[in-house]
Amino acid sequence: MTGGTRLSGPHWRRVVAALANDDARTAYAQIVLGAKLLDVVADLNDQRRNRAIAVLLGSGLVERNAANELEPSEAIFRDLLTQQPRRQAQTGLARFMRLGRIERYPANMAERRELLAWIVSETIEPGEHLTEKQVNERLLSYTDDVVMLRRYMIDFRLLERTPSGSSYSRHDET
Repeated sequence: MTGGTRLSGPHWRRVVAALANDDARTAYAQIVLGAKLLDVVADLNDQRRNRAIAVLLGSGLVERNAANELEPSEAIFRDLLTQQPRRQAQTGLARFMRLGRIERYPANMAERRELLAWIVSETIEPGEHLTEKQVNERLLSYTDDVVMLRRYMIDFRLLERTPSGSSYSRHDET
């Protein structure tokens, strides 16, 4: 259930949960490789074996054929992918971000400044003085290359550094 509505077909959480279970994952691998029902996780006790098979059946990763043998579902992954919504075209600053991180910097300098100003406003309070390490820690949630991001912020006069480099703060105009 998601948001009060039931999704049709398999649900990705069930599939991932099944594959995260060691017994079920081993059983799935054996089924994919063509093992017969009696040979699937034969080294497990009946309770664990039956539970692993039930998890696989419940997730939709395997199904029973006419001969009551287990076989991997041919459509499971395709069905899961069709449930995913198409990525919507992004507008504004969101088009430069992915999952809250900078995916790319805008080529347009006005847009780049806008993106950097937004990040500064989100990470540093007015009047707050931070060490380089503190600035880097805050910027790390936006990019792995915090040195470049910090440099851009200084170049665009959004972030000020003391001459000694020991302290950083927001520029008065932000």
